[in-house]
Amino acid sequence: MAETKTKKIIAKAEPVKIAHYVEAVGRRKTAVARVRLTKGKGEVTVNGRALEAYFPLPRWRSFLLAPLERLKMRDAVNVSAKVQGGGPSGQAEAVRHGIARAIVLQSPEMKVQLRAFGFLTRDPRMVERKKYGLKKARRAPQWAKR
Repeated sequence: MAETKTKKIIAKAEPVKIAHYVEAVGRRKTAVARVRLTKGKGEVTVNGRALEAYFPLPRWRSFLLAPLERLKMRDAVNVSAKVQGGGPSGQAEAVRHGIARAIVLQSPEMKVQLRAFGFLTRDPRMVERKKYGLKKARRAPQWAKR
C-alpha cells in the first residue's frame, strides 16, 4: 500500500522551469560561484560589483568571459554571479565554470562545443592538506645524522 502512495506523489511532481533566467554553480579550488544568465546587453556583475571593479586584472576577466567570447554570446546575455571562497584566480575560473554550465542548461546543443573547449570540466586540483609530523603537506623536517 505504501508503494502506491509514493507512485502517486512521484507522478504529480513536475519539473520547475524558470523562464527569465538560468542558474548554475561553478567550482574551482575552494571557490564556489552561483551564476545567473539573463537575456540582456552583456553586463557582468560579480558580488554586486562591476566586472572591472571586482577583477582588476585583464587575465581574470578573460578567464571569466571565455565561454561567452568563444560562443559569440558576449552581448546577448547578462551575467550575475555570487562568489565566495578562494582567491581571485580561483573565483574567476569558478564563475567561468558556472557560466558554461548555465549555457548548457539554457541550450543543450552547446554542450559539445563547451566540452571541446574544456569549459565544462571541473578542475580537481586543490591544496593538499598538511600531515602531522611534517612541516608542510610533504616537506619532512631536516634530517641530521649526528
